[in-house]
Amino acid sequence: MKTRLVPLLGLLLLGVNCGSATALAAADEKLKAAAEQEKAPLIETLHDMVMIESGSGDVEGLKKMADFTEARLRALGAGTERRKTTAGAGADMVIGTFEGTGTRKLMLIAHMDTVYQHGILATEPYHVDGTRIYGPGIADDKGGIAVVLHALKILKDAGWRDYARLTVSFNPDEEVGSIGSGEIISALADQHDVVLSCEPTTASPPGHGESLRLGASGTATATMTVTGRASHAGGAPDRGRNALIELSHQLLQTRDVAKSIPGTQLNWTTSQAGTVRNQIPEKAVAGGDIRLTVPDGIGKLQAALDEKIKDKLVPDTETVVKIVAGRPAFRSGERGRALAEQGRAIYAEIDRKLEIVEMTGGATDAGYANRDGKAVVVESFGLAGFGAHARDEYIDTNSIVPRLYLMTRMLVEQAKAK
Repeated sequence: MKTRLVPLLGLLLLGVNCGSATALAAADEKLKAAAEQEKAPLIETLHDMVMIESGSGDVEGLKKMADFTEARLRALGAGTERRKTTAGAGADMVIGTFEGTGTRKLMLIAHMDTVYQHGILATEPYHVDGTRIYGPGIADDKGGIAVVLHALKILKDAGWRDYARLTVSFNPDEEVGSIGSGEIISALADQHDVVLSCEPTTASPPGHGESLRLGASGTATATMTVTGRASHAGGAPDRGRNALIELSHQLLQTRDVAKSIPGTQLNWTTSQAGTVRNQIPEKAVAGGDIRLTVPDGIGKLQAALDEKIKDKLVPDTETVVKIVAGRPAFRSGERGRALAEQGRAIYAEIDRKLEIVEMTGGATDAGYANRDGKAVVVESFGLAGFGAHARDEYIDTNSIVPRLYLMTRMLVEQAKAK
């Protein structure tokens, strides 16, 4: 990078040819000031995005989010593309690419979809209460998108381009398992040295730290299907074989099966049986949420379930359990730990505590980014918030400046890494 092409802020930010502790301290103050200047614009961006309802099945809302984020990436100088997801609702991913002057390849990921149904703003509107800003999806994950956009704005204004390539990926289906974008995310991540995933961190009480995450569960879906025999519920109930009763029996006896298999978790969460009141149901189906932190968890869980369901309550019924793998587990490893420790040191520069979380039950796209182990991946570079997937979701505005500082400093340091 030629000095004549970089403004003063960029020189201070990067510490180019300075070689002194005084210069480094000045660089930190300049960067913090730039982050503080971006706080109000970031809040405006958050407002604009929250006002776009973008549930995972809301194709029109997701198109508006894609239009919004693509325009912002273009304004920052990225080349952009819209890539159609391969399954699901059929919304677009937005991928932005910046070409730089360095040697390292960096990637930032976040997601545009939320868990909320269309019309949620009527009952859960955007509103501000002190240092909390409420709105559906504001923490998970529109806050993460905002950190990406405004951190890159800070670095663009500084003239920083000390990377070979910087890629940004915003996908529209994270909340439904990234069923149409996961393979794309994995392939892109494998082309980079570092991936920073921008899911939210948890807003912490005073004295406690925000966090970065080194692990997250993988997912799978279990489907239990019971086949019985239909009959008249009033005139000949004994001629039937009640699939609902058998399903209830099987759910009760399999509810704790995962507790004997380390690294697995199973919770039955949905069920359906029968179509009319006066007929013994011949079919009943239940769905289960599976979380995994071990690579052989699905096989062990399938074997244990198959053994359990041999015990029948209703004779002449058949029970089958099928497990379908979803998002892979995320385990960052020692390279990720070193990167997270660097983040902790960066936070200490502004007198903030940063915790390092080993594992969480919530699955994220970091699992796809980390699947092949080619890139170093760390999770939770988004804003601090609370209430994701629930009512009264919010972000803490006190986290905006620190998280912008963390992201920008991390990008600068990782671009310089060997």
